[in-house]
Amino acid sequence: MSKVRIILVDDHSMIRQGLKSFLEEAEISVVAEAKNGIEALEKLDELEVDVVVSDIMMPEMDGIELTKQISQKHPDLKVLALTMMNESYNIKKMLGAGALGYLLKDCTQDELIRAIKTVAEGRNFYSGEVTQIIMEGFGSKPKEKNRVVHEIALTERELEILHLICKEKTNPEIAEELFVSVRTVETHKRNLLEKTGCKNVAGLVLYAVERNLFTDL
Repeated sequence: MSKVRIILVDDHSMIRQGLKSFLEEAEISVVAEAKNGIEALEKLDELEVDVVVSDIMMPEMDGIELTKQISQKHPDLKVLALTMMNESYNIKKMLGAGALGYLLKDCTQDELIRAIKTVAEGRNFYSGEVTQIIMEGFGSKPKEKNRVVHEIALTERELEILHLICKEKTNPEIAEELFVSVRTVETHKRNLLEKTGCKNVAGLVLYAVERNLFTDL
């Protein structure tokens, strides 16, 4: 794989400089930096970028809004959240906006490099700590008055596929287990994304966990 081209979006210049210094030694090219979402969007219109590595809390435009805008304007561009925000609310909002990965700033250099390269390939990446926070955050049932859930009728086959997606099965593995073609799996997955309003596989997993659709998750 050729060098991954990224833009670093963080309102702290010292953090950007520190990240840039070691990332460029790891076959990752930092093609630009930005201090907020507005500046990042301006630069993305002019640059060839594979991954946006973004903080969440920033002035003028935060990382969640930036990710939403990228999903609309640059749908092929991948977003990795790199933040100190470890609350399930922020994780859910960021992944729901379209981010493929979520990493906390106290991660190791190796983990960050692995996350960037994984997301660049179009695959999800979240650290073990973030995964645990997601599961704990959705494990407790919210108060009914704060819970707005639009129940969507999923077919038995769609539920089967969603269950296997939650178990991190690939499309070929799902096809083999259900004795269907990979194309059929892809079609059902597209239908699931459309029905639930999720933007990616991470969103589907959160959707299933939040609604307690499966007892073994």
